[in-house]
Amino acid sequence: MVFERGCEEAELHHITVAARSTWAGKAKRLAVALLGAGLVAGCMGSNLGTLPGGAIGPADTTPAVTGETIGTGSVRVGLLLPLSAGGSATSIATVFRNSAQLALNDFQGADIQILIKDTAGTADGGRAAAQAAIAEGAELLLGPVFAPAVSGAASVARSSGVPIVAFSTDTSVASRGVYLLSFLPAGDVKRIVSHAARQNRRSFAALLPDDAYGAVAEAAFRQEVGRAGGRIVSIQRYKLSGTDTADLQAKTASLASAMSQVDALFIPAGGGVPAFVAQALTAQGANLGTVKLLGSGQWESQQVLTSPMLTGSWFPGPDKAGFEQLAARYQAAYGSPPPRNSSLAYDGTILAAGLVRSAGAQRFSDPVLTNRDGFLGIDGVFRFLPNGESERGLAVYEVTGSGAQMVNPAPRDFRAGS
Repeated sequence: MVFERGCEEAELHHITVAARSTWAGKAKRLAVALLGAGLVAGCMGSNLGTLPGGAIGPADTTPAVTGETIGTGSVRVGLLLPLSAGGSATSIATVFRNSAQLALNDFQGADIQILIKDTAGTADGGRAAAQAAIAEGAELLLGPVFAPAVSGAASVARSSGVPIVAFSTDTSVASRGVYLLSFLPAGDVKRIVSHAARQNRRSFAALLPDDAYGAVAEAAFRQEVGRAGGRIVSIQRYKLSGTDTADLQAKTASLASAMSQVDALFIPAGGGVPAFVAQALTAQGANLGTVKLLGSGQWESQQVLTSPMLTGSWFPGPDKAGFEQLAARYQAAYGSPPPRNSSLAYDGTILAAGLVRSAGAQRFSDPVLTNRDGFLGIDGVFRFLPNGESERGLAVYEVTGSGAQMVNPAPRDFRAGS
């Protein structure tokens, strides 16, 4: 596989940009597929439209850069991170910075330079970071991580015509030109409900946290159950206050009386919640032998995967193979395993480098970024929607009591849906 595979393959609308890397000391290649019409510059005219005001490119007088940078390419990309936010936020910033460095190491000859800017995790910080990156010539912003900082950055980037590929999971900050690369709640719901329906589960119930996440999950749940032709028997919303599980217990009891009419129960919260609910329902006489418990990506934890109460349950998630390779590379380079979301910064960097190489002057335009065939990254296929949200191809896993096994693979493209 090479970086540009020729005009013939461009005409087949399948173009691959490969990042060459070494996995466990062996030369292998990590590919990000840029699936779209005529993205290889010079092969054929692009049918993705034109940009108002002409082509994207560096100004005649290149502005000076301040602060840390990664890479030495001619196209500048901002990476907005909560470097000074403190605690876990600063740890995330460090991981994302390291992951971006790994991506550029792997993508040999990438023609980008990453400008690292601190958001402090706040709206004001996001605004200042975006202003600084754009003033220094950034044509694309990767990040911020947290929703307030995304909102702040967007207020600047939108007026400057610079797109954002952010890492927040809060869809309220998404819009045209502000795209979320993260794993979104609605995607989990769509995948797990559609899989359950294909396995002849028709009567659904849900136990959801009474917060913003629960509201998004409920809206998606209602929509997907309806789309699948199923029926909703009951939805309960609970509040958790520290270690106080009284309301969760009460809402589980309210649900127990309806369990005889249910064949699938959706419990998206992770941690100790799913096992607590399963145990409480059983204690109240509910027969879970005929009910399939459904989870979300939050179930990817040892607390869930090793629980005997949850054996046989299903949850969605990306294919693990790509991340396992990335995690091994990260540990070798930095001495510790990365958190699961480190792939976001890696994929965002590879995406930027790949678009610079393959999309020419159109590289960060809305038509290219929202190409309906999407892209292929560490975690599988993904695409940005015109409203700024994203869709991902997810697999379905079954809890075994000692881990999880894949029961339905992730789609390789969006032609058959997910």
